Amino acid sequence: MITRPTEEWGREVQDQKGRIAAGTLAEQDAYALKLWPEAFLAAVDTALDAYEADVRSFSSPSDDEVFASVERVVVALNSVDEEHGRRIETGEREELCEYIDDVLTDAGIDVDGLTSRRDIDRAELTDEWRDW
Repeated sequence: MITRPTEEWGREVQDQKGRIAAGTLAEQDAYALKLWPEAFLAAVDTALDAYEADVRSFSSPSDDEVFASVERVVVALNSVDEEHGRRIETGEREELCEYIDDVLTDAGIDVDGLTSRRDIDRAELTDEWRDW
């Protein structure tokens, strides 16, 4: 089963909240609360929900249909990032890109074949639309 990046980020937020409450972490040292506020996590999850539903709806998708789905989620994440103060940094970017790829792979899409037919590297799957 694929784990969403937001699940991991959310666990770290909850862990740090618990440590603050227990007095073992100073609030100013709780980086996760600053990086991933709940509204940001919810907005990212909304974009990923739509992407997963999109990919699940595929029946024998063309390359154009798959790339359109990737474009939609990346553009949605661009908006989330902008609206929430540019929270998607290097670590988040890598995790989100891997997740986007994993969802396709889990749905039976040959991502290597898909990207090679566009003459791009698999790691460039989201690059055309990504601002983060």
